Amino acid sequence: MKNITLADLKAIPTLQTVPDDQLQWFMDNGETIEVEEGTRLFEKGDPLDRTYVILQGRMRICAEQNGKLREIVVIKPQAITGYLPFSRAVNTFGYGEVIEKMRMFRVYKPQILEAVKLHYELTEALVHTMTSRIRDFTSQQQQNEKMFALGKLSAGLAHELNNPASAITRGASSLQNQVKRLPLLFKDVASLQIAPEKIDTINEILISKTQQTDRPALTMMQRADQEDALNDWLNDHGIKDFEIAENFIEFGFTPDDLEHINHCTPMPQLNVVLGWMNNYLLEEKMVSDIKESSGRISELVSSVKTFTHMDKDSSKQLLDIHSGIRNTLTMLNYKLKKGNIKIVENFDTGLPQVKALAGELNQVWTNIIDNAIDALEGSTDGILEIRTQQDGPYVCVYIKDNGPGIPQELQSQIFDPFFTTKDMGKGTGLGLDVVTRIIRQHNGTVKVSSIPGSTEFTVCFPLNDN
Repeated sequence: MKNITLADLKAIPTLQTVPDDQLQWFMDNGETIEVEEGTRLFEKGDPLDRTYVILQGRMRICAEQNGKLREIVVIKPQAITGYLPFSRAVNTFGYGEVIEKMRMFRVYKPQILEAVKLHYELTEALVHTMTSRIRDFTSQQQQNEKMFALGKLSAGLAHELNNPASAITRGASSLQNQVKRLPLLFKDVASLQIAPEKIDTINEILISKTQQTDRPALTMMQRADQEDALNDWLNDHGIKDFEIAENFIEFGFTPDDLEHINHCTPMPQLNVVLGWMNNYLLEEKMVSDIKESSGRISELVSSVKTFTHMDKDSSKQLLDIHSGIRNTLTMLNYKLKKGNIKIVENFDTGLPQVKALAGELNQVWTNIIDNAIDALEGSTDGILEIRTQQDGPYVCVYIKDNGPGIPQELQSQIFDPFFTTKDMGKGTGLGLDVVTRIIRQHNGTVKVSSIPGSTEFTVCFPLNDN
């Protein structure tokens, strides 16, 4: 095996400015090794106690993210990896596997610590490698955090869109079936001989019922009782179509209404008129359902547009802080319903507007509210309370959940990058770091208070942006 040379080290960009005598010392205190493809250089949790200078070949580092094993980075020739001066890392966070036969130079931690005392330029070069590695890793993790959050929002949004879209499909199909019955119903209705004033009475009853907007919401017991009353009336008049009672109840029909219709159309005409009315009411209900579902889709699309602030520029603007919070709740509605979490809104709608970046603020609400939802996982009586008020020259938002709380000894760390109290794979520890950076960008403050059963984040923005 060919030993490393001064030229080999000089070919590595990071070490090009290091004096030759320091590089010679470096070579004298390490060893050249070759590692075959497929070899594991280290496992997750192994001591981080050696520095590698890659001369030939490639290796990859893999770690668990979001519950899955993923390739984090591929290390190529002329790279320096492993332990580096002043690094606080103690153990490896994943495993390293050779994917192309490697030739590398290896120096152990005690020699690197000695270099810190003896060789400034060599130490400086290794520290520069460490800072570059931290910067690249942080950037990648922040991107992963964004993609992870986007994935959760997309899954919930897809579910929320699927429900009204499916309702529209079902409603359109049922409406088509009802429309197909119109020619036969027309034949039956056309054969009726009803006086014009009687037809006007029937029309008035039908129109008043379909246009009524204050129909009371019935309990299951009330609905069953009223349906039984209509069925009894229909049975007494020789009508066996029980679907009529079910549909007529939706529009608030009573036995007295049926009596009025009966006076206008005695049997056998009553059966035809009620059949036609039933078909009309079904079509009215289906059109109403389709309209409501399409409106829900339109509302969701509008929320997405506002949430991402797609139609605005990138400068701060005066905005109503409640709009962003409500749009965030819409985006997270699927998770809220899935967790059976009750939302309590105590909004001071008279608050003045704040000057901010709407898209950035939505990231703040998303991260804090999403964390609260995760904290309430498994709870049967989860409550998420969001309160707003003016506090002197500040507009403040309080987001509180009744989850298990954050341990006292961890509360000072939760805003630190990469710190997370979630299980492996459920968070990267960057959500609250993002919150902190955005709030500082807006000259605001964020703090947390937590005891078991009550965790509250307080976010405040100055009314004067300066």
